[in-house]
Amino acid sequence: MFAGIDVGTTTTKAVVIDADKNILGRFVRRSGTDLVYSASQALAEALAQAQAGADSIQALVATGYGRKIVPFAQQTRTEISCDGRGCHHYFPEAITIVDVGGQDCKVIKLDAQGRLVGFKLNRKCAAGTGAFLEEIAHKLDIPIADLNGLAQAATETAKIGSYCTVFTATEILDRIRAGERTEDIVRGLFDSIARRIVEMDTLSGRVIMTGGVVAYNAIVAEILSERAGVRVESAPHPQEVAAFGAALFAEQVFASGR
Repeated sequence: MFAGIDVGTTTTKAVVIDADKNILGRFVRRSGTDLVYSASQALAEALAQAQAGADSIQALVATGYGRKIVPFAQQTRTEISCDGRGCHHYFPEAITIVDVGGQDCKVIKLDAQGRLVGFKLNRKCAAGTGAFLEEIAHKLDIPIADLNGLAQAATETAKIGSYCTVFTATEILDRIRAGERTEDIVRGLFDSIARRIVEMDTLSGRVIMTGGVVAYNAIVAEILSERAGVRVESAPHPQEVAAFGAALFAEQVFASGR
């Protein structure tokens, strides 16, 4: 078996695969402050799903912003390379990947062979990311798990113009005072995320979304499709795609060392 761990700013993901690249176990947990512990626990849970022990893992690759602190990884890879590897496994053609994570957003472009041909990264502000949605949900006193359903029930899309989490929260309060429906405001939040993505880069060819935001809010792909004028699909298990890509690299590491 082979494993990949994605230590992200918000969550840590672990995936265990077999030699045929089948996923045997996967697990997601909050990263917290002890990243080594989070990585260890995520792997233990993924192994439990796979009904295997740690000694079954022949190689492990770590990715994510905390990849360098995973002491039991044989190798580290960037999120961009692992996201690309995981997506290209399912979509073996030229693709554009849109990854919306806890605190950043990426647009990654691959050729038909899975080679990186370009990427854009937005790290200037958490607006338009998972952390942004969590903060706004807190301000609205709405469980974050309810956001997708509320947006689907909207009849209009509230215009959210701010590009800062703090200013957006203020703008939303103004809209609530103006009597706008919560459902329309929440859809406006997702629309603001889609607008930021479209402004980052041109979305062309087959477009695949990954990351925790689309994993729990499928409506983001729908709204982005409307904004970009192209069909946007969600990758299988979108939150764990980078960890899966890391596991695929781990299988390659083992194969090259035999």
